[in-house]
Amino acid sequence: MAAPETIQVSSLPLPPVQYINLYTDDNVRRGRAPRPPPPIHDSYSMFGNVFNADDTIIRPLEAQGIKRLYPQHFDRRRELKKLNHSLLVNFLDLIDLLVRCPDSPRRAEKVEDLSLLFIHIHHLLNEFRPHQARETLRVMMELQRRQRHETAQRFQKHLEKVQEILQHALQMLPDTSELDSKLAINTDAMESVDNLGFEQQNQDPCSPSDRIMCKVIDDMLSSNGLF
Repeated sequence: MAAPETIQVSSLPLPPVQYINLYTDDNVRRGRAPRPPPPIHDSYSMFGNVFNADDTIIRPLEAQGIKRLYPQHFDRRRELKKLNHSLLVNFLDLIDLLVRCPDSPRRAEKVEDLSLLFIHIHHLLNEFRPHQARETLRVMMELQRRQRHETAQRFQKHLEKVQEILQHALQMLPDTSELDSKLAINTDAMESVDNLGFEQQNQDPCSPSDRIMCKVIDDMLSSNGLF
């Protein structure tokens, strides 16, 4: 009976080149590019660890099968300092043990203790991630508020400058009463000119000598039978 094949799980993802080669322009155009994976509703495995889709982002240590070294209610800053000091002490103990007795079985115990301390430090730092996200968002909003306030101040300065220019332009305009007096029309003079023209039209424009010459020419033409 053949032995079952062992499944090897890589601790790191595949190189990016292997994914890039699958999504060439020709494969995408012909529909040969791999489809995105479907959403996961149950459990999944990542880097050799099994996770549930309903798990919280930061799982408790007990859910990961790790013994908790600090109480449920604690000061994170104080516990981080204590873990850091314990880490240094255990590291010095491990160095002393390696110098005095390299083959001692306590060496593996010290390595396990150091690993457990690192896991706790990493877990406490991860619990600060929500606070870090909120603080980052607060800083971004504060920056946007300051930028908008500065923009509003610059706009107010430009508005005041434009109002000052308009006020100066209005002051430079001439007085309306003087302008009306300059543009006023002498209606009496226009009426006298109109009356004079009307009288000239009523008068006969021909002089007596011109009238005599016109009569002589008319008589000559009538005697010759031209009319």
